[in-house]
Amino acid sequence: MTAPAYYDEAKVGRLVAPDVAAATAAGLAAGLPPAAEDKRRVLLLLIDAQVDFIHEDGALSVPGAVEDTRRTVAWIYRNAAKISAIAASLDSHIPLQIFFPTWWADREGHHPEPFTAITTEQVEEGNWTPLYEPEWSRHYVRRLEEQAKKQLMIWPFHTLMGTPGHALTPALYEAIAFHAAARRARPRFLIKGTLPKTEFYSILEPEVKDPEDPEAELNEAFLEELLSYDAVYLAGQAKSHCVLETVTSIMRRVGDRRELAEKFHLLTDCTSSVAHPEVDFEALAQAAYAEFSGRGLQLVTSAMPLD
Repeated sequence: MTAPAYYDEAKVGRLVAPDVAAATAAGLAAGLPPAAEDKRRVLLLLIDAQVDFIHEDGALSVPGAVEDTRRTVAWIYRNAAKISAIAASLDSHIPLQIFFPTWWADREGHHPEPFTAITTEQVEEGNWTPLYEPEWSRHYVRRLEEQAKKQLMIWPFHTLMGTPGHALTPALYEAIAFHAAARRARPRFLIKGTLPKTEFYSILEPEVKDPEDPEAELNEAFLEELLSYDAVYLAGQAKSHCVLETVTSIMRRVGDRRELAEKFHLLTDCTSSVAHPEVDFEALAQAAYAEFSGRGLQLVTSAMPLD
């Protein structure tokens, strides 16, 4: 189907109140069958499609995210009759977390600038000192390098709960509301990233698990839910971080079972990589997706028919 009359693609990337009344009215009038009748069950998983990542003036704006989102919204309207359900994650932070400047200070008491990488060596030499949870923080930086092959990245304050940047971008929220009404399908919203002591890129698990925190575990229940669908399409931000780590969690879980990996479809033109002055995150992401593709992950575009 075509996009409803209320949808204006120029609104994507603008902070306006979503017109939920118009979206649901259009959905109810669309005449689509209930999702419960679908013989082939398809889920769209939207990863962190939030104002701070998508809008050009967002706190951690991803270059290309506005156009990604326009394609995603158009894909939802075009394929609404085939999408059984939509789930969306929300990266959700507070001002005091291990990856924010407030957690660390140098020898002079200065906090790190955003996009500063903090290494185990720097922490051990006292160049950066954790102001909170010192024992865990040193363990965390070390485990991050050993286990995830990453250095701790200090990020700008972003997607803080209670701020406009935390919200789903409005035009996309309208599309979710339309689909919910049109298909009688309740959308799912998943909160992640609230744990102060770890990064939480993947919507399914933290970067480093804290054995003392029951929330720092793999979300097996949602993984099983994903695997129950015939196909899962993924879009959102960022391709190099939260989307990639979510896919990594999924691929780790399915292992060498290609028939399960092939259920997952990455909409490659509906996601973009974080820009960094020194690290080519796009190249790192492309290499990872190429490896996953060889194991069964489907790399598709929004222009391709939904199978």
